[in-house]
Amino acid sequence: MLFSSALIPTVKEAPADATNASHVLLSRAGFIRRVGAGIYDFLPLGYRVLRKVEAIVRDEMDRTGALEILMPALLPAEYFKETGRWDLYGPVLFRLKDRKGGEYNLGPTHEEVVTDIARREIRSWRDLPKTLYQVQVKFRDEPRPRGGLLRGREFLMKDAYSFDADEAGALASYEKMRQAYVRIFDRMGLTYRMVQADSGAIGGSTSAEFQVLVASGEDAIVACDKCDYAANVEVATAKAAEDDNAPAAPAPMAKVHTPGHGDVQDVSKFLGVSSKQMLKTLVYVAGKDIVRAVVRGDHEVNEVRLARALGVDEVFLASEKDVEKVTGAKVGFAGPVGASGRTVIDTTAARVRNGVTGANVTDYHLTGVDMTSLAWDEVADIRMATTGDPCPRCAGGTLASYRGIEAGHIFVLGTKYSHAMGATYIDEKQQIRDLVMGCYGIGVSRLVATTIEQHNDANGMIWPMSVAPYHVHLVTLGRDENLLATARALYSGLQAANVEVLWDDRDERPGVKFKDADLIGIPLRVTIGAKGLAEGRIELKPRTEGDPKKAELLLIADAAARIAGRVKAALATS
Repeated sequence: MLFSSALIPTVKEAPADATNASHVLLSRAGFIRRVGAGIYDFLPLGYRVLRKVEAIVRDEMDRTGALEILMPALLPAEYFKETGRWDLYGPVLFRLKDRKGGEYNLGPTHEEVVTDIARREIRSWRDLPKTLYQVQVKFRDEPRPRGGLLRGREFLMKDAYSFDADEAGALASYEKMRQAYVRIFDRMGLTYRMVQADSGAIGGSTSAEFQVLVASGEDAIVACDKCDYAANVEVATAKAAEDDNAPAAPAPMAKVHTPGHGDVQDVSKFLGVSSKQMLKTLVYVAGKDIVRAVVRGDHEVNEVRLARALGVDEVFLASEKDVEKVTGAKVGFAGPVGASGRTVIDTTAARVRNGVTGANVTDYHLTGVDMTSLAWDEVADIRMATTGDPCPRCAGGTLASYRGIEAGHIFVLGTKYSHAMGATYIDEKQQIRDLVMGCYGIGVSRLVATTIEQHNDANGMIWPMSVAPYHVHLVTLGRDENLLATARALYSGLQAANVEVLWDDRDERPGVKFKDADLIGIPLRVTIGAKGLAEGRIELKPRTEGDPKKAELLLIADAAARIAGRVKAALATS
């Protein structure tokens, strides 16, 4: 492709709402353009990357024996109402009515529709197992779309669904997909961890996320430094260290004045105590109830675990007004001692002796609180795991915290959807049984952005060869006919060798061309200039090499073969 004929609208400034690297760079390099909040155009370079990601995903899905289908994006409401997700999804679901008043939604995911296919088409154990997948646009009304392609309202997703006769078969299908996901992310050159995860609104028993490790990731995960234990902090088990909550010197409980000090750090400094002695009480709304959650001062509440302990889908922090109504004090002075209503104590907090907690009176705290001597109705593991916690799986391992972007999610769904929708089969004994399902998603468009979150520098993007818009960025410096003839020959030779080339043939200054090349981030840059041409050489420079001294000079005669060899070698490892 000739740069002069392409649509590559590079700009110096990023959009005002672009804060993360991928949003900034994809916008500046002319890969994407914003249409509305969480809605984007893919311009030619961006679309080429999207198609390459999609091709890798399709290749690995087909390799597992999965069968590609295409389901509608516009769905009658009856399907989501049949499983109860019409209400469960709430405002995230895009809802609409046709001219006759019929209710519809735009598909955020397709468990119901694919289960409908199964209940109509699968009859016998002889029809199993089956895995169906599609690559299709999904719609979710995100309250705060952000990060460009990382969290949008419209996005491209690969969703696959397995159908098996029993749990053992479902686990086998799950394992097959896990291996396929490993190959996908390896081929894309991503650094990632597979972690235990919460199933959320999808449901199911076994669930794992593939988290691409980047400092800008919105998900927090922990991983052991000695074994393969890794989990999203939403579900990670927090194991107390042996020296945690060692008995402190006994002290009588007393009510002390702490004027204006409601924050844990402020109170611990004011009273001269460790944050491990502090007991932090947060007030949550859980369904129709308002409850207290108590953790140690150096810990945070795990809201997913709290919700599970309370038997609800979600919990939300109560408003200041509700906190004052329930506790009788301003925010920062709530505590569990003498509290009325439902209170859940974290297992670590329940072992604190000589602790400090809010007195349920504004500007007052209680000291000398012995949590082990008090009777608590509900004690559960409701705190976040964090760096330094002992590994819950192995002996001697320690957890470390990471940030990540969820790139893929795999579930064993069991019979949640098949039972609700009557998707059954007749087994070998002529008994009617529910199909056992699995669900496997990859955010295809999100992977475009995720790749750049992990592969960039101060000058722009650095695409892995497997998903780069082109393999080679050819830059010509000058308009001399001999120089252009050399470039045309190289351009044709590379194309003949199935190497994708973007030739910057514009009449621009070298600095402009080099800046655009770095910004766009194509893996190999080939430069033809008058000085090198006079010596019978051209310059080859990998985008990953920031030092210009590491550029390689190639003889013109064998340049095409050498460059094609580099490209093929890189693709062979992906």
